[in-house]
Amino acid sequence: MPSYLNTFFFGVYPYIALAVMILGSIIRYDREPYSWRSQSSQFLRKRQLMWGSNLFHIGIIFLFFGHFIGLLTPHSVYELVISAQNKQMLAIIAGSVAGAVCFVGLTLLVHRRLTDPRIRGTSTGMDIAILLILWVQLALGLATVPFSLGHSDGAVMLRLSEWAQRILTFRIDGTAQLVQGIDWPYQVHLILGLTIFLLFPFSRLVHIWSVPLKYLARPGYQVVRTTNAAHPGGQATYSGTADASPKRPIQPAE
Repeated sequence: MPSYLNTFFFGVYPYIALAVMILGSIIRYDREPYSWRSQSSQFLRKRQLMWGSNLFHIGIIFLFFGHFIGLLTPHSVYELVISAQNKQMLAIIAGSVAGAVCFVGLTLLVHRRLTDPRIRGTSTGMDIAILLILWVQLALGLATVPFSLGHSDGAVMLRLSEWAQRILTFRIDGTAQLVQGIDWPYQVHLILGLTIFLLFPFSRLVHIWSVPLKYLARPGYQVVRTTNAAHPGGQATYSGTADASPKRPIQPAE
């Protein structure tokens, strides 16, 4: 890659992509709050969705935190626990497993969206584009595994970690040169990953910001109310309260 393109893609483009991602998400939430959702198509076709969605989300969560911790943890910190060589081998094994799980799930989702006329008819161009981009990105990530096995000393991993940490701490001088000359799958993987950040606020990926973490710490069961036709007067009953009480009739209002 020519030096001027290398400087742009790995020295300038990261800041463009991150700025658009953050500012675009804020503007969209402010101007189009009703578009802030994942737009589930489960009611159109449940088949394939359970396996595809679950495998994709399980895999992508592991990959996200693996990349986040692996790239942004300073070498001086993790070397107290694990060497660079062992860290790279751990990343190869764990990343391969999580990537394969995610790839299978996403392939099911792509097939479902492209082959079902009803789902494709309710999909926007961005819905299809972001799925295909994610699919290619996963394929590129898996393609880097043989290259990583070819240089198991961890040198490339250290260069990529240093690049990511310099970008986030605004140490611009010489940052792009850290990526110069590394194998092409790594470079394309980085560029496409930054492109996903760039497209983030214009796609359904914005629902990631609203992940319902509060439900993990809620005190009890969700209250569910149904109409009990067998009960005199068709009165409602409820079950699954916070204290797990048995079913009891709810007295009608006087």
